[in-house]
Amino acid sequence: MNKEKISLSQLEQYLSKAAWILKGPVDASDFKVYIFPLLFFKRISDVYDEEFEQAFEESDGDEEYASLSEFHRFEVPEGCHWQDVRETTTNVGLAIEKALRSIEQSNQDVLYGIFGDTQWSNKNKLSDKLLIDLIEHFSQYTLGNEDVDPDMLGQAYEYLIKHFADLTNKKAGEFYTPRSVVHLLVLILDPETGESIYDPACGTGGMLLECVDHLKKNKADYRTLWLYGQEKNLSSSSIARMNMFLHDIEEFEIVRGDTLRSPAFFEADGLQTFDCVIANPPFSLKDWGAEHWANDPYGRNIAGVPPKGNGDMAWVQHMVKSMNETGRMTVVLPHGALFRKGAEGKIRKALLEQDLLEAVIGLGPNIFYGTQLAACVMVFRRDKDAERKGKVLFIDGSDQIRVGRAQNFLETEHVRQIFDWFNAYADVENFVKKAFLEDIKENDFNLNIPLYVEKMIEDNLPSVEEAMADLKTAWKESLKAEKKFKTILKRFVK
Repeated sequence: MNKEKISLSQLEQYLSKAAWILKGPVDASDFKVYIFPLLFFKRISDVYDEEFEQAFEESDGDEEYASLSEFHRFEVPEGCHWQDVRETTTNVGLAIEKALRSIEQSNQDVLYGIFGDTQWSNKNKLSDKLLIDLIEHFSQYTLGNEDVDPDMLGQAYEYLIKHFADLTNKKAGEFYTPRSVVHLLVLILDPETGESIYDPACGTGGMLLECVDHLKKNKADYRTLWLYGQEKNLSSSSIARMNMFLHDIEEFEIVRGDTLRSPAFFEADGLQTFDCVIANPPFSLKDWGAEHWANDPYGRNIAGVPPKGNGDMAWVQHMVKSMNETGRMTVVLPHGALFRKGAEGKIRKALLEQDLLEAVIGLGPNIFYGTQLAACVMVFRRDKDAERKGKVLFIDGSDQIRVGRAQNFLETEHVRQIFDWFNAYADVENFVKKAFLEDIKENDFNLNIPLYVEKMIEDNLPSVEEAMADLKTAWKESLKAEKKFKTILKRFVK
């Protein structure tokens, strides 16, 4: 095995090659359910070996002592190590299944169900040769702490998540939110040391980890954060948990489940509340559980019952209910959530009357995977600053993008500009407007950004006199050109 320190580019190539090995028998949308568990299995085995060697040396060669559970973050049962699987040449899928299930069972408190429900023994899809090639590919590097920094391994993991989003072009909110959008949401939230952070639609955990990175960049103690997430999709929730471990995060709780129908986190008197709430929930979710909302047992019906076929405002109310007394939240929604009438209009009215909405930010079109729709960010705060009470800040960031061929991009400078506008809390012609609740009431609680941020249209048309002068000049020039053309033509026509 290669014992050199591994660079980020090497890790990225290493993970991309694993996807290429699977290409053909396995659909690109399923790559993640094979590659992520194997990567995590390899990491667990290599770190176990490191821990074993250290304890072995400390005990002057006592293998029984070095195998004690207190020296290992995760237990690896006998016969279930990566090397055991690597030495298997027939029924490799069965060997992988046995190893993964045994590791889960030996670490039930933290790893129960983390490897998902992938059918490794399906030889129609995963032949022994393919799995041997994949195992051998992963075996070229050692992924222990001495060989790869957890932060770097985590970055490579994030790269792989984005890579799969590129390959499968998943719908916005389903699998991957562009990192720049997540960065904007976290900048606005500004999580601090010791705070709790909750994502009710956490996907693969990217938003929670961006909060960790935010503290790291501010040179704050990120290990004091308490991270909570819920995710309906089995493979995404498993990947989120693996993602946390690979980033060396310990204080987290990721639960698989349907947040709107069956929220996972509670305190003695109801839903657990948090300092920061952040999410990019599935846009306009149809079958979201409207039948239970009128008499919601968790008390989330704080502003009304959303339409049966659209769960956007159910997510908003759940998140608002999940804020503690000083809580704040950022949520990504489709623009329709700002102006749709009927039940959603009534919910907007109720939330505005509670003076919880702090800002509405319009993002540019086509920056999410699989949809050209423009999205918006809504910012809520339980206890707004005095200068912001009774007002909502509207930001039109629709032109803050770099236009690409198939997709547009929210770049670092665009994130910084939007965040600066949010922080400054001042009107900027064509881009930012503070609106009083009375103004919003006059618009029937419609939050459509163009109602508040008016674009100044510059009239650069010439006057009639200037246009006539230009026309005369052009006419004279055309007569000269025609005369010259006829002169040249006579040379050739006899």
